[in-house]
Amino acid sequence: QVQLVESGGGLVQAGGSLRLSCAASGGTFSRYAMGWFRQAPGKEREFAAGISWRASTTYYADSVKGRFTISRDNARNTVYLQMNSLKPEDTAVYYCAADNQRFLSTVVPTGIANYDYWGQGTQVTVSS
Repeated sequence: QVQLVESGGGLVQAGGSLRLSCAASGGTFSRYAMGWFRQAPGKEREFAAGISWRASTTYYADSVKGRFTISRDNARNTVYLQMNSLKPEDTAVYYCAADNQRFLSTVVPTGIANYDYWGQGTQVTVSS
């Protein structure tokens, strides 16, 4: 069974930075497309960023483009989300997710239903 554990969340002032990490175990991490999603209070979970299995493709929601960077280290079974120029509207629980259907594909899915495994989430709070 694949397990995903997020870390790195916290409280930061607007304009600051955080780096989230998601460590995977129990599966073949290098074969998965990986995504970061977020869910703000009272809102639906939404796609933030994704990366293909070999990191050849990355994709971002318009709301984070130019501020967030997703990367992965397949040797460490870890995916990262570097978040810069944070805004109060970035406040949310951030989840990482794994899609095990995209091995050898450059496609980065954005839909929640495409992802097979999910972490428990890490809280990010941006104060104004």
